Amino acid sequence: MKKTLFCFAMLLSGSVIAATDHYILRDGNHVHHLKITKLNDEYNVAMDVDFEPNANEKDSNPCSAEISGEAKSTADNKITMKKHSEGEATFCTLDITLSATGAKVEQSKDCDNFVTGICHFTSEGKEIPKIK
Repeated sequence: MKKTLFCFAMLLSGSVIAATDHYILRDGNHVHHLKITKLNDEYNVAMDVDFEPNANEKDSNPCSAEISGEAKSTADNKITMKKHSEGEATFCTLDITLSATGAKVEQSKDCDNFVTGICHFTSEGKEIPKIK
């Protein structure tokens, strides 16, 4: 009985301090999905994009990409994730600025190793709305 209560207490306490937020932006045929999990002072970020060509991109091919990893808080409303490019000496960096209603994402040039064609992680200055 004590073990069961202890396990239940641990699960309950862990869920109190863990939070996951989802953000989704549909811009024409381009979809950005951002997931940020905060556990204590640690962040994990996962982002995936699915792009079908818009009318002005009709000669382009559809593409999908994803990236995930640990992130660090760099300011009150900003987190940064760095992901090493396999086989390269570079890192893809996502700078994520959070607000009460969403997030804006900027990517480094080295993120081109993770995406092809018209795909990109940057939200191009647009806010990715937070799902409630």
